[in-house]
Parts: sequence; C-alpha cells; structure tokens
Amino acid sequence: MRGFGSFRSVVLALIPLLLNCLPLSHAADATVSNPSDAPKNIVIGFVGGFVRHNNSHHGPVKIAQHIRSTAPPGTYIQVFENRRRKLAKETIVRLLDADHDGVLSPQEKDRARIILFGQSWGAAAAVSLARDLKREGIPVQLTVQVDSVAKLWQNDSVIPDNVSEAINFYQTEGIIHGRRRIIAADPTKTEILGNYLVDYRKNPTQCPDYPLWDRVLTPGHMESECDPRLWSQIESLVKQQLSFGTNSVALSSSRDSASSH
Repeated sequence: MRGFGSFRSVVLALIPLLLNCLPLSHAADATVSNPSDAPKNIVIGFVGGFVRHNNSHHGPVKIAQHIRSTAPPGTYIQVFENRRRKLAKETIVRLLDADHDGVLSPQEKDRARIILFGQSWGAAAAVSLARDLKREGIPVQLTVQVDSVAKLWQNDSVIPDNVSEAINFYQTEGIIHGRRRIIAADPTKTEILGNYLVDYRKNPTQCPDYPLWDRVLTPGHMESECDPRLWSQIESLVKQQLSFGTNSVALSSSRDSASSH
C-alpha cells in the first residue's frame, strides 16, 4: 500500500504540469445581464480537470445553466476552465469598474455580491480566486467547494477573510478525493457553513456519460461531479444568496449520504 500511495502522489503531482501543454479553450461570456451594466450579482464557476467550460455533462456547467434561467435581473454568470483564474479575475474587475476609468473605487468594489464555486481543481481555483480578489480589496459573499483538489502551488483549505461564507463538500472513495476540512483564516469575518461528507458507497450516483477509467479509478470523484442531488443543493444555496441578499444558514443534512464533520 505504501508503494501505491507513492504512485498516487506522483500522478497527482505530474498531471497539473500537463495543463501547459494542452490547448484548453477560454470561457465565453455567459451572462443574464448586459455585461456593459454594473451587475448586482457575479457568479463565477470553475470546472475540474481538463473539462471545457461549456461541457454540459458536468455539474458546474449544469447549475450555471439552471441558475441563468431564473436569476434575478443584474446577475452575471460565467464558467471557466480551472486554469483560467486570471481571466476570471480580469472579468470581475471589468464588471465592477462601472465608470470604466481602470480604477476600482471602494463603492465599486462593494457593488456586487460575488459567488465562486467549483469542483476538483475548479474548487481550488475558486478559493485561489477569492485570495486574488482579497489582494485587490474585493469582498466575496460565498465560496462553494466540491471535492476540492489543490494543485501543488495552491492552498484550498484556508478561506481568506474577504469571504463572508464558505461551504465544502467532499467524498473519500477512490484514489482522488477532496479536501476534508476547510477553515477560516479569520473566523470573525468568515463563517464556515460546514464540511459535508457525501458517501457514494451508501448512495451511488450513475454517470453514464463518463469514461470507463473514471468509473474504475476515481468513482467517487466522478460521482461528485455528476451527482444531481448534490448540485441541486448547491444551486439552491446560490439562488438563496442571489434572491435574498442576506447571510445564509448552514445546509442541513437532508440527504442520507451527507453529514457534517
């Protein structure tokens, strides 16, 4: 087992290096509001692995599509590949710059409620983006991590203090599984809504559109990406934030497969 653990570590360390060799696409604008208007809500999602931003088989893309159909006016929604974090930040800054002078005023920084979410490498990218925005003095309302996997240079376990609320979902099956626990850099500024275990051994999810190697090598990680029950729960949380603009409460463990740790 020690040899297998070493092999797994080497695989996880080398795979991110391949990103620089692959021609991944940029995310295209996908908005509810006119991007020339200063939005009231900005929702940014990140897909995991080498998934394209518009692959509708994957959870982050599906919920973005669902939220887009019912989001309140003035909501901007976009999904990026996990390696496009810089582009995502530039997009947020551009949207907040209402007077187009190239400098964000304190009022412009506080203008929109920003929600970040992602799965796998995408979840880690969401936390890294929140940290990028902190350096710019831009607040984030909510981060959502689903089976978060950090690349070698990332820290997806500590939520920066510009984030008001954060929630984490993870599973423990297969050779790749997510961050079990996230904490707040400053608990007086960030509320951790919960670290929720999703147990697919008790409640498996069918993912017919996924390749065989995912089902064999990373079954739980795959299921966290296609699980309609989990992503519906996340969609409800995001919609709650968009609709009411108030602090949310921790999600109750309504599913048999989810429990707080």
